[in-house]
Amino acid sequence: AIVKDIQLLKMLFKQKMEGKGREYTALVGSDFNDQDVDVLIEHFRDPDRRKEFFKEYKELEMLYEIISPDAFLRPYIDAYATLSAMYAVVRKAYTRRTYVDREFQAKTNNLVQEQVAGYTTEGPLELVEINARTVELIKQRKGGESTKVINLVRSIEKHAEDQSGDPYLIAMAERSRAVLESFEERQSSTAEALEALTRELEENERRKQVQAEKGFDGLTYFVYRTLLDAKVQDAESVSRTIKEAFVAHPHWAASEKDLRELRRKVTFAIYAQVDDEHEVARLVEELFTLLDKAKQL
Repeated sequence: AIVKDIQLLKMLFKQKMEGKGREYTALVGSDFNDQDVDVLIEHFRDPDRRKEFFKEYKELEMLYEIISPDAFLRPYIDAYATLSAMYAVVRKAYTRRTYVDREFQAKTNNLVQEQVAGYTTEGPLELVEINARTVELIKQRKGGESTKVINLVRSIEKHAEDQSGDPYLIAMAERSRAVLESFEERQSSTAEALEALTRELEENERRKQVQAEKGFDGLTYFVYRTLLDAKVQDAESVSRTIKEAFVAHPHWAASEKDLRELRRKVTFAIYAQVDDEHEVARLVEELFTLLDKAKQL
């Protein structure tokens, strides 16, 4: 019975490799290079298309793990390795790094390490450092425009995670993800997405200059910028008052009592300049929602 079951699994593996598997591997060349990465980024831009590919690949991987090692697999090894590389590239590009689970099962992982590991650690998907040179660096970088969009969003996310004490960067990562969602759903073009991300990078450099000039830390500048955008009068003074409230309640993230007292002080600080209580409530909620996200990174 076990032998019969294995034969059925082999037949299913063969059907999948010669059906959907062949359609997928036809997307890339035999040597799998940077241009192929660009093709995959663009082809799997659509979330539903990615979902179908991930499902098909995981079914193949499950079969491979059961059947291997077996001489039956020999004619399919190269194609399966290519599919594994494709899966790794698309997953790396479109799955948020924070929530990625173990990518491959044991036997497939060994195959990937032997044949395709370099596809996802170097080249066009390698993250870039976020600084004053990023815009120029990304323009000069090889690779397609769609790949650059993905790269910038993931690089901004990583930078925000590494600097999770800076709420401005957390907000910047949120806005970048919104750009990516619009890009994936084809509500914006590749050029529009790149332009939006470039603006984010340039604005980040400007804010660092203003922040340094005013002697603000990350939290104070974030509050200041939020209030300024909401056209709150005397935003700088209100921001400093709010910063003092945070200093007075350093355990606000762990203590319900401190959080309540802090929110009360923040609310009164804004209320001193804003008459509309609904606008005050909105601003307080906006500030604490983002700070809560920063706390979770």
